[in-house]
Amino acid sequence: MKEIKQKSKIGKWSPSNISFSIFNYVLLTFLTLLCLYPMLHVLFASVSDPTKLIAHQGVLLKPLGFTLSGYRLVFQDNSILIGFKNTFLYVGIGTFLNMALTIMGAYTLSRRDLMLKNAIMIIITITMFFGGGLIPWFLLMKQIGLYNNLLAMVLPTALNTWNMIILRTGFQSLPYELEEAAVIDGASQVKILTKVILPLSKPVLAVIFLYYLVGNWNSWFNAMVLLKDRALYPLQLLLKEILVMNDSTMSSVGSAGGVSINSVQGATAYRELVKYCVTVIVTAPILCIYPFLQKYFVKGVFVGSIKG
Repeated sequence: MKEIKQKSKIGKWSPSNISFSIFNYVLLTFLTLLCLYPMLHVLFASVSDPTKLIAHQGVLLKPLGFTLSGYRLVFQDNSILIGFKNTFLYVGIGTFLNMALTIMGAYTLSRRDLMLKNAIMIIITITMFFGGGLIPWFLLMKQIGLYNNLLAMVLPTALNTWNMIILRTGFQSLPYELEEAAVIDGASQVKILTKVILPLSKPVLAVIFLYYLVGNWNSWFNAMVLLKDRALYPLQLLLKEILVMNDSTMSSVGSAGGVSINSVQGATAYRELVKYCVTVIVTAPILCIYPFLQKYFVKGVFVGSIKG
């Protein structure tokens, strides 16, 4: 036994293993920095002096001065505040509807005695690869009343086929004997779903919830196509205008933090600063929520993929 332990220790600290471990740590550290730097760059830029920021070139490793005037400008603008309110409303209603429909659809498709189960799955899968096109889709949405209202942001994306298939696979991976025991005890289908299936599927449910949450939070294309009233715009569509169309969306540009920005150069500098501030504001909520669901992420995806 002593010889086996000594050999295992020697193998563990052999030159090849040490070299491989060093290579892994160096590579993972490099990838971590590669992922962190863009976020740090945006964060540092959002609290930097706008005149120094617009003149700066190259890597940004620390704030250039310190000011919160960009954030004050953002929160003084009514369109940003309205965008926040609309986004939270769309995300709350949309995610609830997404989870409800996905759970019901996945549970139905996971039943062994479902008639025409394979045919239904083929029809559902076809929708993942083929669509009618943007113009027919827009005409359909307008004809059924999903234009320029709240429902336009939640109903067209109420169910994601891929997420439903993942959740269905997760339900099918659970031991069937648990359902049989519940049926023998006289449980209905609703009780089987709520008392047996869902409590045992928390990891995959957390993953699907995260998918929907992030998708609804980042959604802007449907709003651009289906919303005409700016009072209904979500925050992401306003961010798109700021970043792509070079529109600061500020209703009034006077002064921020006691610094006059009436000049063209000052307005340009603050426009760049506002871009970084809005990017931080839009990204921060998801970054705060993700760590709490991360522990379920890998396990949930694995559970949802081990059985076809």
